[in-house]
Amino acid sequence: VLAPATLDEAALAAVTLEHAHYRLAFRDIARNTDERSMISVMVPPNIVAGHTIALHHPVTDVMIDGVHQEVETLSGAELLYVCALFNSFVVDWMLRQRISAHVSMFYVYQLPMPRLTAKDAAFAPIVERAAKLTCTTAAFDDLARAVGLRGHRDGVTDAEARLRLRAELDGLVAHLYGLTEEEFQHVLQSFPVVPEAQRVAAHNAYRDLARRGRA
Repeated sequence: VLAPATLDEAALAAVTLEHAHYRLAFRDIARNTDERSMISVMVPPNIVAGHTIALHHPVTDVMIDGVHQEVETLSGAELLYVCALFNSFVVDWMLRQRISAHVSMFYVYQLPMPRLTAKDAAFAPIVERAAKLTCTTAAFDDLARAVGLRGHRDGVTDAEARLRLRAELDGLVAHLYGLTEEEFQHVLQSFPVVPEAQRVAAHNAYRDLARRGRA
């Protein structure tokens, strides 16, 4: 019988709890007739969540040469990238074709997600806009700095400016998935409860990005 692995006090002190990290979350209870089905957020450290919120595992524990190490499952930039895609009309539309009352992991795992990295030109524009929408309080300062912002003061709180950033993200994601303007318009029309101004802004952002070469 093998003895269970043990950690000395120093190694044990290095073990962190999941709530000590930034985490990607999304609501579980949602219908395909809601205004939006997928609602995803970044949860700051030291915040716990209830059972109707799905949270990603921020770190994985590994033993390398007998030494315990915690390895990030996703970097801060990657978390913001996924959060932005989750909240897009395009990904939400794909999810709404599957769900009825719950956003279960079974359906989330089926979503086609372009696995971009910092080396991809489309990655940084999405992350930057997602960071400005997310990092609006001091709790997100570390995340903001990790992706190139100076802190939460670089975050955007003005309602009109936030609408513009969200529309730009929707335009970027629609181009990322290779949608034509007609296809994106069909997606937008599938959200009748969303205020028309938001859908028009997303459509206009798609057109503007196309004219500017998706900059």
